[in-house]
Amino acid sequence: MIETRDGNLLLDDILERSAALHRHLCPRQTLGARMGMLAGRLLGLELPQTNKRLFTFVETDGCFADGVSVATGCWLGRRTMRLIDYGKVAATFVDTRTRQAVRIRPHPQARLEARRYAPHAKSRWHAYLDAYRIMPDDVLLEARRVELTLDLDRLISRPGARVVCDECGEEIINEREVHREGQILCRGCACGEERYYSSDNESGTGSLAEPSLVRFVPSGRIPSLIGDEL
Repeated sequence: MIETRDGNLLLDDILERSAALHRHLCPRQTLGARMGMLAGRLLGLELPQTNKRLFTFVETDGCFADGVSVATGCWLGRRTMRLIDYGKVAATFVDTRTRQAVRIRPHPQARLEARRYAPHAKSRWHAYLDAYRIMPDDVLLEARRVELTLDLDRLISRPGARVVCDECGEEIINEREVHREGQILCRGCACGEERYYSSDNESGTGSLAEPSLVRFVPSGRIPSLIGDEL
């Protein structure tokens, strides 16, 4: 049996900082924190990191992802985390130096076991919240070694990589451009059918509002709609 996390001051600190991001603590934050801590032990890394050695793929967003971030030091804004939205509470942690990777998910029986570790909880939700803090790693989580099927170096890219899309004129960074028939295209223009938005003006030159409707808003007074009287 792997160590139980009861009374773990590091976990308590991680959960306190994660809860501060949401103004509450929930079971999925705890799962994310526990996964991140386990990943550090399995990969032999000191976490949360202050560098960018660990890269994490999370398979859902929300509270879970913040628990992972606080525990590991991997953040979307630091380009050490990427969302692969499978709608799953799971994550893959990659040591970018050794290229070792481990995917961690909740144990399929974790919810059932939670009641045994928190028998006096006033609800199932509270049982999960309390039990996930103290359940042994091998009762709460499952981990397996995996290999990435994507090019991590290409995903991370390099500083200063910057081009302009020949169609919409917008800047593309991190080598996300598509080369097609001698043109440099952003993915939105190259794969228009997969674009997540549509626009009446595809040239990119249209403005959000008519100039007469754009006004400066005095501090503390926000209109409900553009053009509303202040």
